[in-house]
Amino acid sequence: MDLKGRNFLTLKDFSPDEIGYLLDLAADFKEKKKKGIPVDIHRGKNVALIFEKTSTRTRCSFEVAAHDLGMGTTYLDPVSSQIGKKESIADTARVLGRLYEGIEYRGFGQEIVEELARYAGVPVWNGLTNEYHPTQMLADLLTIREQFGRLKGIRLVYMGDARYNMGNSLMVACSKMGLDFTACAPKKYFPDEKLVEECRGYAKRSGSAITLTEDVAEGVKDADVVYTDVWVSMGEPDEVWEERIRDLTPYRVTESVMEQAGKDAIFLHCLPSFHDLKTKIGREMGERFGITEMEVTDRVFESSRSRVFDEAENRMHTIKAVMAATLGV
Repeated sequence: MDLKGRNFLTLKDFSPDEIGYLLDLAADFKEKKKKGIPVDIHRGKNVALIFEKTSTRTRCSFEVAAHDLGMGTTYLDPVSSQIGKKESIADTARVLGRLYEGIEYRGFGQEIVEELARYAGVPVWNGLTNEYHPTQMLADLLTIREQFGRLKGIRLVYMGDARYNMGNSLMVACSKMGLDFTACAPKKYFPDEKLVEECRGYAKRSGSAITLTEDVAEGVKDADVVYTDVWVSMGEPDEVWEERIRDLTPYRVTESVMEQAGKDAIFLHCLPSFHDLKTKIGREMGERFGITEMEVTDRVFESSRSRVFDEAENRMHTIKAVMAATLGV
């Protein structure tokens, strides 16, 4: 399958067959990595990594994946990059497109990465925007497929704030690939209705279903995958913490929630997670609100059902597949 020259901005742009191809390629790269077989098929090329929002997993995954493919990387952090400040997005894209074979962007609005893609002339990869997180989706799908041997018919429930990149992207990924998707949250945290209807169109073609519910017992019943994310996204003001904790605590992933799911259900989280007080923000929120954990309990996070570190590793293998395919395997 030829994906050379394609941008990777959202899974809405890719067919189920194309997504499946990227997963197969990632699995192949993963096996070769474990066996020590080199895959430096893009030796001599270079990629730019623009991070307006910092990240551990996304940066490390792109850098290791690029290195494994034989490529050099230039990391542009929020201070190093002048994108949108002293230089327009279009001008930045046209400069970087002359110097690099590909550009990754992690930051704010989806319109930024789309404008980069419009002007760059080289593949642009979305490392995360406010609206979508497609590289995380490939890692999630690969992890689920490794666990269950299939994607079609799997029931995934997303607990918590489903209005932004993770809820949106999981709904797109599931509906495209034949997984049943449930958003379990207070009604005001449901995904945008326009996107829900778009995804219901994908689901009709793939034979899956989309459910929105405020009822935890109904949402997790017979689920194969229970998924959650932090309640306050990067860049949001401190004032929202109190509201989110109040509204979303009933949707925390606890042992009781996992017991109500399917007997072989797994827990996934895109990380970082506030499952204890071992982080600066965790300690601050613990002192401020008298809590010891937020979106998931430590017992679930550390349990045998948790696959969060398999999922984190798979970020690298799937990102490697995206870069390799769009630059030409």
